[in-house]
Amino acid sequence: MLMTTTPARRDGTEILDGDGLDPRLVRRSMSDVARANALFGGASALLAELDPALRNLAPDSTLIDIGTGLGDIPARARQRARSHGVALRTVGVDIAPELAAASAHKVDAAVCADALQLPFRDKSVDVATCSQVLHHFPGTSGLYLLREMNRVARVRVVVSDLRRSWTAAGGLWVASFPLLFHPVSRHDGVASVLRGFTPEELRELVQDAVGAKATVNRRFAYRVTTSWAPQ
Repeated sequence: MLMTTTPARRDGTEILDGDGLDPRLVRRSMSDVARANALFGGASALLAELDPALRNLAPDSTLIDIGTGLGDIPARARQRARSHGVALRTVGVDIAPELAAASAHKVDAAVCADALQLPFRDKSVDVATCSQVLHHFPGTSGLYLLREMNRVARVRVVVSDLRRSWTAAGGLWVASFPLLFHPVSRHDGVASVLRGFTPEELRELVQDAVGAKATVNRRFAYRVTTSWAPQ
C-alpha cells in the first residue's frame, strides 16, 4: 500500500512551546527558523499573500505581526511595502520576552503579549499577520487567535502556515543537517509540519472563526496562505 502524502494532523509537542527554556536556546533555534523562512518559502509565502493588500494601503500604514520571533517577516514586509510607495510601521508581538526583545531591532515596536489577548484597540492597525504561528494553537485556541487578529485589523488579515505533508517533513529533516540546525530546531520543525494544515482545513477554520469565506492559496515549499477583509 502506498503511503499518502498527507498524514493525519497531529498535536505533537514542540520543545520551544515549553516553559523555563534557556533564552539562548530560544534565540538560537529561532535563528534557524528565520533561515528556513528565507530559504524554504516562509517569507515569500506571506509576502505573496500580502502584496494585494499593500497596493490598497494608505501611504502611512501599520502592520502587526503575531508570534514574530526574531522579526524577520515584518522586516521583509516593510521592505516590500516601500516598492508600493507605502511607509509601513511594523509592530512585532511575541509572548516570549527574549524574542520580543530580540525582534526590537527589526521592527518599529516590539510588544511582549499573549496573542489571545492582544493589548490593542479594535481596528487599531491596518494589517494583522501571522506566519507559522496558527498551528501552535490547537482546538478552539486557533479560533480565538484568528478572532483577535480580525478584531484589531482595519484592512486585511493575512495568515501563512505550513501545508502538512510527509514529503515536507522528510525534506526538512534531511535539509536540517547540512544547514547545521540545532537539534531542537530539527525536532520542532518536523513537529510543526505535522501540525500544519491542508487548504481545506485552513479555509474551514477561518470560516468557523470569523465567518469569512477566505480564498486559500497553495504556495512554494508546502506553504499555505489565506487572507480576508476584517469582518
